[in-house]
This record gives sequence, C-alpha cells and structure tokens, in this order.
Amino acid sequence: MLKATQAGLDRILTLELVRVTERAAVAAARLRGRGDEKAADQVAVDAMRSELNRLPIKGTVVIGEGERDEAPMLYIGEEVGVGEGPEVDIALDPLEGTTICAKNLPNSLAVIAIAERGSLLYAPDVYMEKIAVGPGYPEGVVDLDAPAVENIEALAKAKGVPINEITACILDRPRHARLIEEVRGTGAAIRLIGDGDVAGVIHTTDPDETGIDIYLGIGGAPEGVLAAAALRCIGGQMQGRLQLNTEEKIARAEKMGISDPKKVYRMDEMAKGDVLFAATGVTDGNLLSGVKFGRDQISTHTIVMRSSSQTVREIIARHQDLDKF
Repeated sequence: MLKATQAGLDRILTLELVRVTERAAVAAARLRGRGDEKAADQVAVDAMRSELNRLPIKGTVVIGEGERDEAPMLYIGEEVGVGEGPEVDIALDPLEGTTICAKNLPNSLAVIAIAERGSLLYAPDVYMEKIAVGPGYPEGVVDLDAPAVENIEALAKAKGVPINEITACILDRPRHARLIEEVRGTGAAIRLIGDGDVAGVIHTTDPDETGIDIYLGIGGAPEGVLAAAALRCIGGQMQGRLQLNTEEKIARAEKMGISDPKKVYRMDEMAKGDVLFAATGVTDGNLLSGVKFGRDQISTHTIVMRSSSQTVREIIARHQDLDKF
C-alpha cells in the first residue's frame, strides 16, 4: 500500500492523472460534432468516474458536476478511489466545453486537479467573477475590484507595451456587454470565446503563443478553481469572487463553510499547497490537440503539471489497446 508521502503522491498522481483525463477525453471525443451536449458530458463523466475509482486514494470531489441533489455522479462531496491511500481533494470537469464538443469547435478539454485534503476551495456550483494574468508581472498588477480600464492600463504598463497590443479573453455572453464595451474603449483587443474558460485562463500564461494577455468576466466557479490550480502550476495571478446573489445561494455556500459571500479569493486560496493538474484535449485547440481515431490506434495529447516543482509535461500517447477505452 502506498503511503501518503510526497513520493507516494508523486507516483500515484502523475501518470495516473493522465489516464483519468485520457479516458474521459476519448469517451467525449466519440460524440464530438454530434450536437448532443448531455450525451457527450455523460460519457465523459462515466469514464472519468470509472478511472478515478481505480486509484489507491481516499478522494473527495470538492469541485464537480454539481451538488449532491443536482448531479448523480461526481457530485460535490462524493468520495472516489478505492478508499485506501492518501486523502486528497479533487476538482474536475470531465468535459470542459460541452457546447464546444457538441459543435466540434476548438479547446474542449477533460480536466482534473488533485491536492492534499483541505487544499482546494470547497464551493457551491455557482458563477464566479474572475480576473487572471500570466507570469512575469509584479504581484497585484490587476485587481478584481478595479475597473476594467485600470486593469488594462496597468497590465500594458507592466508589460511595457501600448494598450492596443493587449488582448483580453472574455466569454461571449450578454452579461458581458458592458465589460466588452469598456475594454474596447481602452483600445485593447478582445477575443470572445463561446465556452471553455479553463482554457481561456490558461491561455494567459503564454501570450506570445496564444495572443491572450488577460482573462476577464463571469464564468463557472468549478472552472475558476480548476483554472487557479493550473495557474498555481504554470505561474500567474488570479482572483475570483463567487456570485452569491440570492439567499438560497448564500445558504448553500454557508453549508460549505463560506461565511463571507463577497470575499475575493486569491489564486493560492482557491488552490493551495502542492497541486497537480492534468488536461487532455477533446477537440483541437491552442493548448492541446484533440483525440485522433486511427484504424488501429487512438492518439491523445495531455498536459500534466505540478505546482511545487513548476514542472509542465506534455504527453502525446498512442493507444493500441483499444479495449481499455
């Protein structure tokens, strides 16, 4: 039996994490472009849960498919793993970008983060306001409570470029109409995305490759915690605030130990300690290639990262044993 030592955690949570996201990605990829979001999400959930329950861990889902009364599997609070081994928190999204997958558009992923028990934000399945930038900037260069104009100006100054060379990534939603107007008013560019804000946040870590400098706006809280876990591993800054705008949501949050509904969470409050993050591409994207189905093999592209060592590994795998999927 593996003990809950750092070496034990390493041995379990590196390649094992890759296997978990690979299984979910392959399952979802079989349904990409079919127009059925629910079916694609369900097969990804089934595959990820099955693989998680093979792991020698005592895992608790703290960010999942929803709360217990809303999601039949991989709900917040569900215990996974064989029940023996290190105790870990798990944040996951078996199919990040369900609409993207259904339409076979770029940047759909299968995503998971694992950390020691008590290290990931335990939050209800609500919206979260977010702001994120990549590494290399002074701490506090952007602030969730500052106007978008000030954040864009501060980032351009810190980067040493004119504002018109800054690009912000924002979810294309009616709720962001004013935000989009404010950002465009600065002279900065905007890349609107239809879904997939985990990938959107991660893209800020390599602006030279992705063209994205800052992520702004309101998306899902589960995606926020997963994105924070990824940034802990790669580097960057992020802040988030849960959108607890009804008494019912506030009550749900209080049951999970959240007493301040207006609290701004820093990246290291959403994902602290030693964090491991893995993502496998479902569809082709800027970050990862999607699953490729050959006549006698399946190819996957995965990124797996660890916060304590700032190690980032890319794994391109060719699976010839098709029965395991």
